[in-house]
Amino acid sequence: MADDTRRAVTLRRTSLGRYEVSNARGGTMTIGTGEGADFTPVELLLAALGGCTGADVDHITSKRAEPSSFVVEVTGSKIRDETGGNRLADLAVELSVTFPEGPAGDAAREMLPRAARMSHDRLCTVSRTVELGTPVDTRTTPPAA
Repeated sequence: MADDTRRAVTLRRTSLGRYEVSNARGGTMTIGTGEGADFTPVELLLAALGGCTGADVDHITSKRAEPSSFVVEVTGSKIRDETGGNRLADLAVELSVTFPEGPAGDAAREMLPRAARMSHDRLCTVSRTVELGTPVDTRTTPPAA
């Protein structure tokens, strides 16, 4: 991408409630509304939260030791709020990471809580965007000729 601050994906409808998502690097995936195995948009938001936090923590702790296991579980409850709108509540990102025994593993274990805080407080674009409540401009455009 020419502008290194801009992020974008494009969704193209493949059938009712199913879309192919693509990015500028050529990656593609299919999403849907919960029929079948496709990820739903809500599951993708949860994956984005976990992936962003996980990547931050992984990069920081792996400088000290390669993890023996690294699992990130992200949960949330879909609710209808007081305005009658749908949203997620009680979002949580849980990191379950183990490191080998020894000085390097000890250093990584010691760094793990700090790395998680750093991700939450300043590094993870996704969780910070959700927490800060960034407005979303939803609009329609006329089809291309």
